[in-house]
Amino acid sequence: MKISFSKLSTILLSLFLAIVTIYLITKPGADILVSAPINATTKAEVIDVDDSSVEDLGAVRYGTQRLKVALSDGREFDAENELRAQMELDKMFQVGDTIVVELPETVEEDTVLFARDYWRIGWAVALFVLFSVLLCVFGGWTGLRALFTFFFSCLAIWKILIPAVLNGASASLVSFLTVAVLTGVIVFLVAGISRVGVSAFAGSMLGVAVSLVLAWFFSKVMYVDGAAMPFAQQLVNANADIVSLRDIFVGSVILASSGAVMDLAMDIAAGMAEVRRHNPNVGLRDLFMSGCRIGRAVVGTMTTTLLLAYSGGYLTLLMVYASEGVRPIDFINSTLVSAEVVKTLVGSFGLVLVAPFTALAGAFVFSFRRKSS
Repeated sequence: MKISFSKLSTILLSLFLAIVTIYLITKPGADILVSAPINATTKAEVIDVDDSSVEDLGAVRYGTQRLKVALSDGREFDAENELRAQMELDKMFQVGDTIVVELPETVEEDTVLFARDYWRIGWAVALFVLFSVLLCVFGGWTGLRALFTFFFSCLAIWKILIPAVLNGASASLVSFLTVAVLTGVIVFLVAGISRVGVSAFAGSMLGVAVSLVLAWFFSKVMYVDGAAMPFAQQLVNANADIVSLRDIFVGSVILASSGAVMDLAMDIAAGMAEVRRHNPNVGLRDLFMSGCRIGRAVVGTMTTTLLLAYSGGYLTLLMVYASEGVRPIDFINSTLVSAEVVKTLVGSFGLVLVAPFTALAGAFVFSFRRKSS
């Protein structure tokens, strides 16, 4: 049985990525920058609640919620849940809740444990398993490869990108290189080392490169940097060897938009392959125009997808501005909204350009095949 080059390359790439994935799993993560005592945690069930020391301060609560919890081994302890009048951090436990508690190094019968948060691992695993099964059932072998690339992407960001940036590397440069690796892995693993894969990869990287330049320029002229991102101050206080917060912001822009860029490039490259298959004699110009027409049909919805994704993350902020009667011309000048404007429009700019880039790359790639054959 003869195996095509595309299938053989996909198998070899899968084996190589499996080896790299195993290496990343065993590789240590980022260095610890802040020395703080870390207690072991375990799962516990709340069996009794005492809210007598909790005060209501409007929409928030302050004080100490006293709990009685039972560990998985049957032991029962008292626990405390500190409420700091911060809605995004505080939580009120009830009898029957499964929570996470901290265990000090020495645990006696009268030890009071600290209640940290709800236990969410079980449902998170169930949700991931459900997603994996659905993806594999619907996508078959392609879905299984997509699941593999999803897991590899998570490892690459956690074990390569984040430690490199914390150690002083340029966040924008590392993000660009990470996007290049992930784009190559995902595109060539799904499409094989084929003309479709080459066209999609070339178009994606050209679009990401333009987004990188635009993100640097507009973040500078609009005075937007990583300070607008969540937990930026905590990162600075951790004494991380950060090049600049603006560099992190630029890296986050291209990382966030790269998925949509890659998706659009693959759609256009696959469409051009179908055009070439049904009309082997199509010329370079006609093939390029076909790719552009395919891109026009998709790019409108993709740019709106970015807008909805980014605005959804700051929906409560927009609602606050609306409830206070702040005019759009005023809140657009705020740092948080300006940061989202730069993310959305720079990402959309890359999406618009990836269509002609992919069409041009695909026209040359597929036309070269026609001439050589």
